[in-house]
Parts: sequence; structure tokens; C-alpha cells
Amino acid sequence: MEKGNGCCFSSVSSAAVLSSVAFLVVLIFVRVLHVIYCSGRPLSKRGSKPVSTLIILGSGGHTAEMLNLLAVLQKDRFNPRFYIAAATDNMSLQKAMLLENSLASKILMQSGTDVANTAQFMKIYRSREVGQSYITSVWTTLIALVHALWLMIKIRPEVILCNGPGTCIPLCAIAFIFKVLGIRWSSIFYVESIARVKRLSLSGLLLYKLWMADQIFVQWPQLQRQNPRATYVGRLM
Repeated sequence: MEKGNGCCFSSVSSAAVLSSVAFLVVLIFVRVLHVIYCSGRPLSKRGSKPVSTLIILGSGGHTAEMLNLLAVLQKDRFNPRFYIAAATDNMSLQKAMLLENSLASKILMQSGTDVANTAQFMKIYRSREVGQSYITSVWTTLIALVHALWLMIKIRPEVILCNGPGTCIPLCAIAFIFKVLGIRWSSIFYVESIARVKRLSLSGLLLYKLWMADQIFVQWPQLQRQNPRATYVGRLM
């Protein structure tokens, strides 16, 4: 009899655990749907306060396009600014520093006011180097995710701007998880490269398919037709 009662108790406990797990899964699923539904809200509806902005740079053309975009950005609206580039990228942060210094000099010449430069510059481990095997990239991706988590906890940005480098994926993934968990709401804005005419880049495709980006901007109408949730904005660069 006692043995039978033990079996019944074990069955009840297992059912309770399964019910708890099922409830948790449903709760997370509903929360994810809520985050996706609420994403993409215009910043104008969040007040006129400056928003801390994370800018993710990539090597070569990615950085050039991003800096061209930043040149017309409302600097007082997106402030402070945090620039992040891959640890092996030695040029992108230098170019960003030159841009920030030129902006400070321009303000000084126009208004006679010496404005303190609040921009910060950081590096992150790359998930995968060019030509690296996919097997070894598993380990480097895990390292990049841990580093991205540390950076996101430190920065806690309200806005994330990116335009294609693979460096952005771990950071955007952490930002999306933070949204789901209610830790921090970071609006992710992805601007696809002008070079992408018919297909999204791998980074853009991941952000689009996984619904991680609040808004994805493309610069060619045919690219928008293939990806209806993207926003066609014409040539930005």
C-alpha cells in the first residue's frame, strides 16, 4: 500500500512539474509576442529627453556608411553615444573619434561653447573572423555572447543603431532578451547597406526573421518588396 502511495505521489509531482514548465513556456511565449507587438514605437512619443545610444561599427564599408548616417543625426537627441567595434578592428573607433572631435569643434566654432565630449568607445570580441571555420566559431561565439552581456549590462542603451556587421548580432540578441525579461527596453534600428540591392545581409536576415529589430530600413524598393516588414527610405549614403 505504501509503495502504491509513493507511486501516486511521484506521478502527481511529475504532473505538477510538467504543468509548471508548460505554464512558464506559455508565459515566455506571450511575453515575446508582447515585445514584438510593442516594438517599433516612434521615439517622439517617449518624450524629448536625450536617449543613450549604442552605435555598432563594422570594418570597411559598414563604418563609412554608419559615419555618413551619424553626420546627419540629431546629436542632442541621441546622447550619450557609445561606439562599439570588433576587437580586431583597429580603424573604426579611430574614425568615430575623429567624427566626435569634429562635432565638438563645430559646436565650439558656432556657439563659442566648449561642449564636453560624452562619447565612449569600446571593443567586443568577434563571433567569427573572416575565413574562420564554423566548428571553432562555436567557442568564439560563446565568448562574444558573454562579452556582449557584460557590455549591455554596463551600457544599458535605449537605442541601438547597426548596419550589418556580425558584431551586432550578440548585442542585439542580448538586448532582445533584456526586453523579454523586462530588464531594459532598447529600440533596435537596423539600416541595411546600400550595397544590398536584392537580398538582406546575413545580419539583416537574422534580425528580420527572428523579429529582433524594431525597424529595418532598406535603400532599394525591390528589397522592401521581398521583405514587407522593412521600411524603404531611399538612398541614405
